[in-house]
Amino acid sequence: MDINEIPSILPSAHLPEKARNAIRFMVVGTLGMFVQEWFFRLLMWLMNEPVKDSVVYYIAFALGNLLEMFPNYFMTNWYTFQTRPNLTNAGGFILARGINLVLQMVFLPFVLRLMPDANNTIITYVVIFVAGIVNFLIQYFFFKKKV
Repeated sequence: MDINEIPSILPSAHLPEKARNAIRFMVVGTLGMFVQEWFFRLLMWLMNEPVKDSVVYYIAFALGNLLEMFPNYFMTNWYTFQTRPNLTNAGGFILARGINLVLQMVFLPFVLRLMPDANNTIITYVVIFVAGIVNFLIQYFFFKKKV
């Protein structure tokens, strides 16, 4: 079996294209989340676990996000949208990831501080879910654009 045949044998191959792209996006995003988390934990360990909400904590978070972007970009091209890397989709990917990072590092803490008595876990999941939808829509536009 050739590596290019793998996407055609997966269960998502029988769904409409937009649904396949969304499912594949979630698979790549979940893998990326684990990669980002482990890069983040490694950096936290190397920096002697800085206090949450410190500058060093946010630097480790941003670096984890940055290091995770490289494999995620290539997986997004190859698996999610079945395209080739180019400047158009690279720009869209960076834009979407930048917006996602701002939502996670700026908007989420802001919302959590505005609602101190609310369930932080639910708010976090809602913000991350919305960030994921925004991320997908931006990337879909740039990756499906004919170059």
